[in-house]
Amino acid sequence: MNASQKTYSAKPADVKRAWYEVDASQTTLGRLSTEVAQLLTGKKKPMFTAHIDCGDYVIITNADKLKVTGDKLEGKVYYRHTGYPGGIKDRTLKEQMNIDSTEAVINAVRGMLPVNKLRDARLKRLKVYAGGEHDHAAQKPTVIDLKKGAK
Repeated sequence: MNASQKTYSAKPADVKRAWYEVDASQTTLGRLSTEVAQLLTGKKKPMFTAHIDCGDYVIITNADKLKVTGDKLEGKVYYRHTGYPGGIKDRTLKEQMNIDSTEAVINAVRGMLPVNKLRDARLKRLKVYAGGEHDHAAQKPTVIDLKKGAK
């Protein structure tokens, strides 16, 4: 390596954030959450730097029409604790989808993001909507097609 070559490190002021729109009804929950996590972290950008938040904004629509494979609707269980002794509560994916489908998507994407100080800021750039409408048309989001085989 030449001595004059330097490793590029992005600065927070250099980051340009784009807006993307993804339809959750096109693919399964796992594939959706991995693609969205990559967009939120900015891993596909040439300027990606691990300790700088280089990611973009992501809008997910149609969370009500989410697809899962196998018996995940009945077998996937979300746990939470009330803070009291014996206070563990559980809820299946089907129950969660009936209550609030957006929480299931947010939880899946959160699980795909790296656990560090940047995770909360990245999750704030994730906008999830149960239906096909969103109120971010002014940002002119780029629609990303996640159908099988399409990139």
